[in-house]
Amino acid sequence: MSTGSAVLSGELAGGLAEGLAAVSYPTIGHFLEDGFVDPAIRSLLDGVKVAGPAVTVRIADHDAYAMNRALLALYPGAVLVVDMSGDHRHAPVGAVTAAAATAQGAAGVVVDGVATDILELRATGLPVFARGTSCLTTKRVRSGGSAVNVPVQCGGVQVSPGDWVLGDDNGVIVLSPEVAAEVLGQALASDAAEPALLARIASGEPLESVLAF
Repeated sequence: MSTGSAVLSGELAGGLAEGLAAVSYPTIGHFLEDGFVDPAIRSLLDGVKVAGPAVTVRIADHDAYAMNRALLALYPGAVLVVDMSGDHRHAPVGAVTAAAATAQGAAGVVVDGVATDILELRATGLPVFARGTSCLTTKRVRSGGSAVNVPVQCGGVQVSPGDWVLGDDNGVIVLSPEVAAEVLGQALASDAAEPALLARIASGEPLESVLAF
């Protein structure tokens, strides 16, 4: 994914945000092959839908301070994307982290790793996507390998600050603003056509006349 710099702004960015919030994310999978995060990274809450620009953090050596710096970089509507540098044992997100992210107006958190305090996370209502849960957490150490708002890896996808992060109960997608703008119209048109297609199937119309071959 290319860096999501100020490519889209003002009315155009607002329209993109509105459209991405409305579109069905699995529909995007009909038109693209890249940007789909490892399906092992799943929502820890039920019934969520998230669309927002990425704030990124790379955490090395289970460095808890890096997460604190990332929380300060959050802004309303942003999605925090956490690259754990391959560490799937130490949880960087828990009750305090979720409360802080919520206070900053974050739309959600995506962790290429695990989270903790699952009951408290669910109580906040903040959408958190992770590979699972753990009682082992990051520590109050500092690592030179950690960094905030740099390109990171999350579930096999490169994520740059400002990329669009889309997440629901089906999984997570990361798109550059340019790709998101290109695919949105196709996906919305497909969503609009689907109810009629389902109605034809439900009415008993022969599948040979409904499905493409």
